[in-house]
Amino acid sequence: MSNATEQVRVSARLSRGDTALIAVYGVLAVGALVGTQWTLITQLARGGSMGDAGRDLFATPASTFSAVDLVVVALVAVVFMVVESRRLGMRRLWVYIVLTFVVAISVAFPLFLIERQVHRARVSAP
Repeated sequence: MSNATEQVRVSARLSRGDTALIAVYGVLAVGALVGTQWTLITQLARGGSMGDAGRDLFATPASTFSAVDLVVVALVAVVFMVVESRRLGMRRLWVYIVLTFVVAISVAFPLFLIERQVHRARVSAP
C-alpha cells in the first residue's frame, strides 16, 4: 500500500477532536520553534555564545527557578515519551529525544504528541 493511501486511511480514522488537538499541538510547536530560534539568533547576533546563555540561566534566583523547572519538565517529558512510545509500539522515538536537547522540549514534545495521535489512529480499527 502506498504512503499516500495510508495517509488517507489514517486521516479518515482521526476524529474531529483528534484533528483539532493535532492542530493545537502543531501551532504550539511552530510558535515554540519561532520563539526559541529567534531568541537564539538574537543571542548569537549580539556576540554572545551558548556558554553565555547557559551562565545566564543561573544568574539570578528567578532565572535559576525557570532553568530548574524547564530541565525537570524536559526530563519528565522524555520519560513519558519513552514509556508511551514503547507502550504503543511507536517508532523513531530517537528523533524526539534528539529534538528535545538540540532544538527545544517546547518543540519536540508537541511534535511527539502529534505523532502519538496519528499512530493511535493508524493502529485503530481497520
